[in-house]
Amino acid sequence: MTERRDDRSLGELFGDLVGQMSTLVRKEIELARTEMTDRASAAGRDAAMVGLGGAMAYAGLLVLLAALVLGLIEAGLDPWIAALLVGVVVAALGGALIARGRSGLANADLTPKRTIESLQEDAELVKERT
Repeated sequence: MTERRDDRSLGELFGDLVGQMSTLVRKEIELARTEMTDRASAAGRDAAMVGLGGAMAYAGLLVLLAALVLGLIEAGLDPWIAALLVGVVVAALGGALIARGRSGLANADLTPKRTIESLQEDAELVKERT
């Protein structure tokens, strides 16, 4: 087995180590930033679903009021029954959108897994070299 020989001084070796560690930290920060941006945009879409669901629920309230007015003017079905049917359908749609958005937000995993794995590998590499 051949013996590996390095003619650099301890100061040079330490300088190289510091430079490599600095580069490594910068790359890890860049990876974490990229990973978190991707996950945050997915969470933003789910938050938009919650907002859309809230708007639909508000529209349901407005339809309930309009149906009440129109139901009182129209003849036929009792006005309160017509208003109740229209309002329940729109409110149910809004509730479904809110539930879908909330479940998406609850399932969103914002942990930067690749960054954590890479940091653990880096720590093991540093332990091996020291």
